[in-house]
Amino acid sequence: MIKDLAHRQGNGRALAKGFPISLATIKLLEPSTIRAIENLAQKICNPKRFRRPRDTHCIHCSWGLVNMASLMGFGLGTARGGVPSARIAVYKICWSDGCDDADILAAFDDAIADGVDIISYSLGNPPPRDYFKDTAAIGAFHAMKNGILTSTSAGNDGPRLVSVVSVAPWSLSVAASTIDRKFLTEVQLGDRKVYKGFSINAFEPNGMYPLIYGGDAPNTRGGFRGNTSRFCQINSLNPNLVKGKIVLCIGHRGGSEAAWSAFLAGAVGTVIVDGLQLPRDFSRIYPLPASRLSAGDGKRIAYYISSTSNPTASILKSIEVNDTLAPYVPPFSSRGPNPITHDLLKPDLTAPGVHILAAWSPISPISKVPGDNRIAEYNIESGTSMACPHATGAAAYIKSFHPTWSPAAIKSALMTTATPMSARKNPEAEFAYGAGNIDPVRAVHPGLVYDADEIDFVNFLCGEGYSVQNLRLVTGDHSVCSKATNGTVWDLNYPSFALSIPYKESIARTFKRSVTNVGLPVSTYKATVIGAPKGLKINVKPNILSFTSIGQKLSFVLKVEGRIVKDMVSASLVWDDGLYKVRSPIIVYAVQ
Repeated sequence: MIKDLAHRQGNGRALAKGFPISLATIKLLEPSTIRAIENLAQKICNPKRFRRPRDTHCIHCSWGLVNMASLMGFGLGTARGGVPSARIAVYKICWSDGCDDADILAAFDDAIADGVDIISYSLGNPPPRDYFKDTAAIGAFHAMKNGILTSTSAGNDGPRLVSVVSVAPWSLSVAASTIDRKFLTEVQLGDRKVYKGFSINAFEPNGMYPLIYGGDAPNTRGGFRGNTSRFCQINSLNPNLVKGKIVLCIGHRGGSEAAWSAFLAGAVGTVIVDGLQLPRDFSRIYPLPASRLSAGDGKRIAYYISSTSNPTASILKSIEVNDTLAPYVPPFSSRGPNPITHDLLKPDLTAPGVHILAAWSPISPISKVPGDNRIAEYNIESGTSMACPHATGAAAYIKSFHPTWSPAAIKSALMTTATPMSARKNPEAEFAYGAGNIDPVRAVHPGLVYDADEIDFVNFLCGEGYSVQNLRLVTGDHSVCSKATNGTVWDLNYPSFALSIPYKESIARTFKRSVTNVGLPVSTYKATVIGAPKGLKINVKPNILSFTSIGQKLSFVLKVEGRIVKDMVSASLVWDDGLYKVRSPIIVYAVQ
């Protein structure tokens, strides 16, 4: 469906020798300009370069089709990327010492020169930065100029507000959503009581083991006491006391450090109490049998340990169950509002990013912990770095049907056809999920698109108050700001509407938009505002748009008047011709 990249090799590049070509003829490209001081052939032939397995996992979310894929039986089924027939070019930008700006920009330049169709950028660097300081935003701007949409991960610093890191209007910012599976792991005590926790535990149970509280096993020689060893920090546990036992730990940030510490100390398992500090949004893989429990269950297990002469426990193999609440945005996914341009909604939309089964480096432990000898061709991961390539695949799917569409048109198609999500499940509402959850099938035929090109974004930057010097840091050309190019964020032809206002002040704001007909040649769309909040009046003029041809563009204005009675309110504008429904979120929120 997408042209073979091997037929479009720019700059005289050839595919590196030694790279395997799979049955699906995926081709991986390594740009010779990046870190030229390192020997390219050595890097390609050295298996250690694949020790960053997350890259393989992200790629497979966009590409590939494999039957009977699973992680040791978990998630068994067909692993299908967004566009199984797509050709993938991979540009390495991160090394053992980090991800340099020069390498990131070089990769963007090489991808543009090689003629790729879509760029997937699953890399966040909080805090968010102004556009002329954001390397990814600069690279994505140049990609947009060349007709290439850049799909980016929103970040993993949620549920804190104003934590989204990908905020450039010319990029697609993707939050994570859950799918309908989750993993539970039971802990059985010697008194036969059973507690359900969260993890992906592939270890088969091997009877009962002694159970000890981490606070009772401090590594005193290392300078630790019980008040620190209870958290099972690295080197805080006494190996002589925990070896061959299951350790009860108070964990932080999902308990990864606690599990690693118990593993290094020779424990055979760990029960992690998260204290409800971190919501149990997804299950993790640990290097030893483990399960995360609530604070209440942790207290009950601690009481069992203190009141029993020989406490024992067993951690059972995980079970896969249906998550009936899905889809919703997990707590880790970064939230808006946009910290750089307040009146531009970010993230744009959500895509599956929790418990995603995809390809994995066969020489990297599935827990990513050295010493864990379990390897697999597939692994289960969570993060917006999983969501981003799903959206990339959806964008490539649209591109295969509409090869001449602009990046903005593809982005608009994804946003205006997204499935609405529930504010009851996510109180941050659109700040969590943007326009909603992607629907690639509907996005191929959106009916109308909000299109934009380079000059629209230059006008936007001028309206943001950019100096000529800062503007050119983004555009890389001789652009200048003048009265003719001084636009506003409210006039940027974006598929969503956002407005920030001082708390309890009355508002009267007009948004100017235009839509391009990509549906039926002769069609009439009627505007409907759904869910207009109390205190606000939202009008659309004209509220009927009649098209006579494909590609015809018509304009309208949306006016918001009144006063909000809550910190944040939202509604939706829907253009409907009886066949297509083109939906855009409308957000109004208070700022101090």
